[in-house]
Amino acid sequence: EVAGEYSNSAVRDEFTTSEVYVGPVAPAAGIPDPDTAQGIALVMVTARGWGIQEFDCLVALWNRESRWNVYAHNASSGAYGIPQALPGNKMATAGADWATNPTTQIKWGLGYIAARYETPCGAWAHSEEHNWY
Repeated sequence: EVAGEYSNSAVRDEFTTSEVYVGPVAPAAGIPDPDTAQGIALVMVTARGWGIQEFDCLVALWNRESRWNVYAHNASSGAYGIPQALPGNKMATAGADWATNPTTQIKWGLGYIAARYETPCGAWAHSEEHNWY
């Protein structure tokens, strides 16, 4: 596994390879228990056609943001929930139970990630570079 940027050039016969980029790599998350927030997220991630690497990125991202705590609240910014929505009530677009339901928060968070970063690994890479997503 390689994290960060690097360049490499190689020439063999008439072929040249150069300018290789590998972005941040999230640690493997493993398979969660089905009844946990991470288990719910795994089902939703795969339903979107994203693979296990995208799930790994999501786990790393939301571990950093909230430790998957549905009630996580950042007192300085007002961000709330598993995805740390700012303000938290934005998640009401995914359901009226946004303040207490991990499924609703995950649904909203995955929609936000897809719209802004395309994939959880895109959001993770941004978070690694800027310390926020």
